[in-house]
Amino acid sequence: NYVMNDIYTDIIGEGYPLVLVHGYFGSSNMWCNQKKTFSNYFKVITPSLPGYGESYRLKSLSNIKDMAEAVIKITKENNISKFHLMGHSMGGMIVQEIVKISPKIVDKLILFGTGSIGDIPGRFEPIDVSRERLKKDGVKSTANRIAKTWFVDGDKAKNFYLCEEAYQNVNQETGDCGLVAMKNWRGIENLKDINQETLIIWGNLDKAYNYEQVKTLNENIKNSRLEIINGCSHNAHLENIEEFNNLVLNFLGK
Repeated sequence: NYVMNDIYTDIIGEGYPLVLVHGYFGSSNMWCNQKKTFSNYFKVITPSLPGYGESYRLKSLSNIKDMAEAVIKITKENNISKFHLMGHSMGGMIVQEIVKISPKIVDKLILFGTGSIGDIPGRFEPIDVSRERLKKDGVKSTANRIAKTWFVDGDKAKNFYLCEEAYQNVNQETGDCGLVAMKNWRGIENLKDINQETLIIWGNLDKAYNYEQVKTLNENIKNSRLEIINGCSHNAHLENIEEFNNLVLNFLGK
């Protein structure tokens, strides 16, 4: 475990680097079931974004480009010049932005439970509604309410506790900054410039990002394929761990 510039970054395993970027209200530890498996084949790098998870003491960022720059900085500080890259949800926006800023450093790309615009039509509620409710209900209650939509079984899901742990120390400002960052982000025009071999993963019961979103990614990224995990919501990597991990490992040639 390295802590560079206070952005908490967990590094585990040996081999070719694989960088995993978590989503809204997430943390490095949300990938715990992936780190275990992937670290048998790769050097797995999982930062917690400023304000989130183990980096909760840091001031949060309110735009996706700044978040992307923060992740690029981590790779540079660890002398990682080229890597496979996966982003989930808001992290999927961040990784698209990383490819836009530094296309040469990204080898294969995995976009998981994400889309090409931040304020998604068909999201379980518009982002402005989430911002209002965050202001009114506070961060814990909002995070809990939103995280329930990420699992088919809501807060009864076996791995829901990982979400609870992740948002435990997130403050109001970080909660709002993330929503603002997503609301103001558009990546749709840049999809045609993604030349990386790209895997798109989506749970067919995802309430945060609907099928239109992943279809748009798949249709506009030249070298992409879409894999759908049935019976899962937004956190397919915590709901059907084995199927998710196998899809990723097959795509990365392991």
